[in-house]
Amino acid sequence: MYLKSIEIHGFKSFANKIKLEFHNGISGIVGPNGSGKSNVADAVRWVLGEQRIKQLRGGTMTDVIFAGTELRKPLGYAYVAITLDNSDHALSIEYDEVTVSRRLYRSGESEYMINGNICRLKDVNELFFDTGIGKEGYSIIGQGQIDQILSSKPEDRRNLFDEAAGIVKFKSRKDTAIKKLEQEKQNLTRVNDILTELEKQVEPLEKQSEIAKIYLKNKEELKTLDVNMFLLENDSQKKQLSESEENLGIAEKSLEEAREKYEDTREQYEKIQEELEVIDHDIEEARARITDTSVKREKLEGQIGILNEQIRSATSDAEHFEKRKKDEEAKISEKQKELDKVLLEKETIDKELDGLSGDRSNARKKLDLIVSQINEINSEIEGCKSRIIKTLDERSTIKSRLSALDTKQEQINIRKAELTGKLVKARSDESAQEEIIAKFQADFD
Repeated sequence: MYLKSIEIHGFKSFANKIKLEFHNGISGIVGPNGSGKSNVADAVRWVLGEQRIKQLRGGTMTDVIFAGTELRKPLGYAYVAITLDNSDHALSIEYDEVTVSRRLYRSGESEYMINGNICRLKDVNELFFDTGIGKEGYSIIGQGQIDQILSSKPEDRRNLFDEAAGIVKFKSRKDTAIKKLEQEKQNLTRVNDILTELEKQVEPLEKQSEIAKIYLKNKEELKTLDVNMFLLENDSQKKQLSESEENLGIAEKSLEEAREKYEDTREQYEKIQEELEVIDHDIEEARARITDTSVKREKLEGQIGILNEQIRSATSDAEHFEKRKKDEEAKISEKQKELDKVLLEKETIDKELDGLSGDRSNARKKLDLIVSQINEINSEIEGCKSRIIKTLDERSTIKSRLSALDTKQEQINIRKAELTGKLVKARSDESAQEEIIAKFQADFD
């Protein structure tokens, strides 16, 4: 079993779809710092089910999706697929070639596939148990991982030896079986609690059962009594029905007699009604004549009142208009005086306006000169702004370079401290060894 190819699209710096094929022998990926060499190993670790984003050198899981550049838009998903040769059937699957792929969208949705079929992360992990392949396997050794393995606790190193020995699958099954046993123990405890509770309820339920039996017996007796009562009431209702039918015949005879009397009375009423209609018609005609006379009288009285009012109004209007005429003549004389005064002021203002027109033309020329100077100053200001922006861009570029150099310096200092610690430890070991050698030399002498 060996790795045949890796297909990457949208993962970290791989904006374009790329496929790396591997053959017999040793394959190496060479490039300068920052070219994305480590992203290939991260892609393999990611497709094998890595969930810890710090192991992939990111902040959130969506950081593995290509974020875009100044010239390219960001992508909406990341996709990685690895193809393994399984002709020796080292993997517990029927296919001679196995392709495991993983896809992640910006919305957070993720899916795993084995040979194009959607599966679970658990299926991927179980597929690579005891093969040395996996996010925790010894087949992927990252930067600084050797030092981490050597300096880690024996319990942590044991996982690598278990993987190499091929017992991880069985330990995983053992842990799963233990968890299921614990769950079954808890379920058994719950069942015992339920049985204890039900046993407490048995005696009250027996009493309730006896009461229920008595209730059902009494219910059957009540049903029999209800049927007998219904039969008795039915006989009584039949007797009442026969009596009602006899009473109905008597009532029908009385109704016929009453109808005959009603017809006679109705004929007499219609004759009296006709006589009343004739009398009402005569009364209405008399009332109409009286009403017309009253209306004509009121109309003539109203016309007389209107004429008297018109006479009084004409007399008062004549006096009012005479008084108003005198007032208007006085107002006209005052307005004439005000008009003469306004004409004098107008002549003075016209003279002042002629002088102001000359001042206005001079001010207009000065304003045009000032506007031209302002435009020149604005153009100079725009040039200064562009130079300032250019200077700020150069400053930001220098700052970014300085921050990168500071980061490198911090890394160098950290490495230097590690080497210094190792050197001190080596010197202490050397002095201890020299003391041991001196002791053995003395014993030998």
